[in-house]
Amino acid sequence: MNDDRISQFRDAHTDRRHARLVPDTPQTRAPAYRLAFADDDFLCRKELRPVRLQLELLKPEMILNERGIRSTVVLFGGSRIPEPEHKETARTKTLADLSHFYAEAREFSRLMTLKSMAAYGKEFVIATGGGPGVMEAGNRGAADAGGSSIGLNIVLPHEQAPNSYVTPGLCFNFHYFAIRKMHFLMRARAICVFPGGFGTLDEMFEALTLIQTDRMKKMPFLLFGEAFWRRIIDWEGLAEAGTISPEDLELFRFVETAQEAMEIVERWEAATRDCD
Repeated sequence: MNDDRISQFRDAHTDRRHARLVPDTPQTRAPAYRLAFADDDFLCRKELRPVRLQLELLKPEMILNERGIRSTVVLFGGSRIPEPEHKETARTKTLADLSHFYAEAREFSRLMTLKSMAAYGKEFVIATGGGPGVMEAGNRGAADAGGSSIGLNIVLPHEQAPNSYVTPGLCFNFHYFAIRKMHFLMRARAICVFPGGFGTLDEMFEALTLIQTDRMKKMPFLLFGEAFWRRIIDWEGLAEAGTISPEDLELFRFVETAQEAMEIVERWEAATRDCD
């Protein structure tokens, strides 16, 4: 948040500028002389990991607070799913067949962003991983509606430039997967999971575990594409084996379309208001 208190002390920005103007001597060239907060090599030392974790938690939190964003709708999904118009470029026939979920993610995000804009862009803001595929579709749908959306990118050895539809001022970059996943869920009011790979499964199961163990509130948890999810996960088999409880199968719903998902979110919100 903004801190407009008057301080009698010289601020860090001023000292950082002045530190660049000191005389060039063996002493001032030595790494030890650098200001600690302006010394990248120092900040990247192993002993500073707790500080870096805190910084990654704080920076997006402060910016989202300054923008007044109170709640999000999270989209998880595969980076390899193409838009329908380009499905012939897909690596496999299955990916090509899944391309219609790009369109559903885009439409869902468009509809949800219209709802968000009715709340002055402070509630129900679309949040994605900021990459290609389903993530791009989510940010693109928000842009279609003329609204803002969040992208939580992460440094990877391949593919991870932010897609061009993320709102620039809400596009964040992470080093730590754990902190990135915290930011996905800290403001979430609904979670939508589209077909994807290891990353999508990781995000989905972590969120389900937090809800299952009451570490996070229940919310609409929507799996797009029942046939896909039933093919790769034997949900009933987990319950029959006793590794999850039968009631855990009620933590999520299968949906196929953007409109169906919107109706579930709207009913959930109406029921929540009635309980209040």
